[in-house]
Amino acid sequence: MLVATLALAAMGLILGAGLGLAARLFAVGDDNPLLKEIEQLLPGSQCGQCGYPGCGPAASALLEGRAAVTCCPPGGVALAEKLAELLGVALDAGQMSAPLLARIDAAQCTGCTRCYRACPTDAIVGANGQIHSVLANACTGCGKCLAACPEDCIGMAAQQPTLDHWRWAKPQAA
Repeated sequence: MLVATLALAAMGLILGAGLGLAARLFAVGDDNPLLKEIEQLLPGSQCGQCGYPGCGPAASALLEGRAAVTCCPPGGVALAEKLAELLGVALDAGQMSAPLLARIDAAQCTGCTRCYRACPTDAIVGANGQIHSVLANACTGCGKCLAACPEDCIGMAAQQPTLDHWRWAKPQAA
């Protein structure tokens, strides 16, 4: 029995090392470090608000210049500033709106769970037949829950300013 265990362990080590070597030798994909850095900056929520099916295609579009650095609403102005600095482009933050968050009116919520199932970031918590609520830190403001709610008890409200996304208003010219 000891010989069989050692034989299986040795086979596992040899096959694992072979797979690891094959993964390095036959790796497929972009080795562009800038693309990987842009992907790491993006929120990774795959919400689609930028017009791309996920953060990976959005990063590729940003790198190729097909998308503006302000294309990611969940990232806000802070992300747009980082992307503009990284890509060396000018930032026009005036076209960005304030970040939005979903708000659920507890008096009208019936607990149907349609909003819960529609949320791509699991920002809505609750159970069937019970009142739901939104986790502000996880909500990207995509509005998918708004479209899914049959009770019209969800609204989108501007996010309260925090140190992460607060910006000083520029003075107007006299």
